[in-house]
Amino acid sequence: MRAVLQRVLNASVTINNVQVSSINRGLCVLLGIATDDTEDDLEYIIKKILNVRIFEDETGKKMWARNVKDMGLEILCVSQFTLYGDVTKGNKPDFHCSMKAEFSKEMYTNFINRMKQEYFEDRIKDGVFGAMMNVSLVNEGPVTLELDSRKFIYAEKKVSSSKSKNKDIKEIITSNKTV
Repeated sequence: MRAVLQRVLNASVTINNVQVSSINRGLCVLLGIATDDTEDDLEYIIKKILNVRIFEDETGKKMWARNVKDMGLEILCVSQFTLYGDVTKGNKPDFHCSMKAEFSKEMYTNFINRMKQEYFEDRIKDGVFGAMMNVSLVNEGPVTLELDSRKFIYAEKKVSSSKSKNKDIKEIITSNKTV
């Protein structure tokens, strides 16, 4: 699962010249769902979105001090299957890694519902799943981050592998000392 987070002064979603959603200062989140994403990916992305510290402290002088929850700000979520677009084999994007709409709609709905449970329901806004939308925003900073739940999984394996290697090395060193 991928999410692009943008710290915004405001953001909105318009469909056919009708504004369907808008927020003031907060986060605009573009969410892409992969074919093999699970609840674990969903949980990771939600925790990161709500806890990543990309806002200043109370004085406005120290950056990277508070998260969206600390600030009580709004979040605009937009489904974005094109985050899994692949152009390595040509110039036309291939979306074979994006979960098909009939399956991803349920996961996206679950994402929105879980975000509302984890935060304040009235501060979570979204577009219309599968619709052709115009997303407007004023990026503050600019601050834009990409989250990828699979990078987390690989990082966990790497840390686990590293700890295992360190343990093996310690055992070798200890056994050599006793010889």
